[in-house]
Amino acid sequence: MAEKQENPENTQNGEPETENAELTEEEKEKEKERKKKELEELPPFEIVSGERLPAFFFKFQFKNVEYSSGRNKTFLCYIVETQGKESGTIRGYLEDEHAAAHAEDAFFNTILPECESSLRYNVTWYVSSSPCVACAERIAEILKKNKNLRLTILVSRLFMWEEPEMQAVLKKMKAAGCKLRIMKPQDFEYVWQNFVEQEEGESKDFVPWEDIQENFLYYEEKLAEVLH
Repeated sequence: MAEKQENPENTQNGEPETENAELTEEEKEKEKERKKKELEELPPFEIVSGERLPAFFFKFQFKNVEYSSGRNKTFLCYIVETQGKESGTIRGYLEDEHAAAHAEDAFFNTILPECESSLRYNVTWYVSSSPCVACAERIAEILKKNKNLRLTILVSRLFMWEEPEMQAVLKKMKAAGCKLRIMKPQDFEYVWQNFVEQEEGESKDFVPWEDIQENFLYYEEKLAEVLH
């Protein structure tokens, strides 16, 4: 989320900013309380959802680099196939819009809040990064609770895979029935064709970035080490 920019008009013509300069201590305290209240009234997080994500975000956030500096959002593309009396397929994507957001959590809160016992669910995620510990814990719990739910997660990168706590919870997800995979070049192409906005004037063909195959093999090896 872009940070709020200071208004340049406050300092134009060489005039210094005077806001809060002449406030008394009591007024400053009231102003501080007002701002604190505003922050407390903000929702804990906001999730952006839709059918196709902008190409720029895909090219940056899904890039399977080893060092993911600046990639502090989670983009989750999903396919939900239901079988039974109400068979059908839905698809779309979720994007973190706040530092406290968890796209994986939002999926189970908004897209699939409950699983009907009369239906079978085959869910596939294509995610820019593997889940954090808290989300992985919830995924494992939901899979244990809903035996009619099958979840396959394909991730571009592994999140904090070196940490023992993270390794333990990824194994817990596997034990609960989650299929965790690293995205291959073909998977990136699938996401590009099915979940990314195709910009006018640009080629609709997926153009792999340098080292995409090598990075896939790197993460695949690390995941195998974790889940062995």
